[in-house]
Amino acid sequence: MMEILLNGEKSQVPEGVSLAGLIENMKLEGPVAAMVNDHVIPRERLAATYLAPGDRVELLRMMGGG
Repeated sequence: MMEILLNGEKSQVPEGVSLAGLIENMKLEGPVAAMVNDHVIPRERLAATYLAPGDRVELLRMMGGG
């Protein structure tokens, strides 16, 4: 396990997990916007973006409204 900062809180995640794997493990449904260390990660790069200890990850679920 390794420690990252997830949405401002310390979190333990499996070593070598990708951003897509993290989103899947969290059971987030629907579109998700992601940033790692202040860089926006395009949806098509989620599976190829691997997290490292100490990374700062922000995940935002997109919600419709009106």
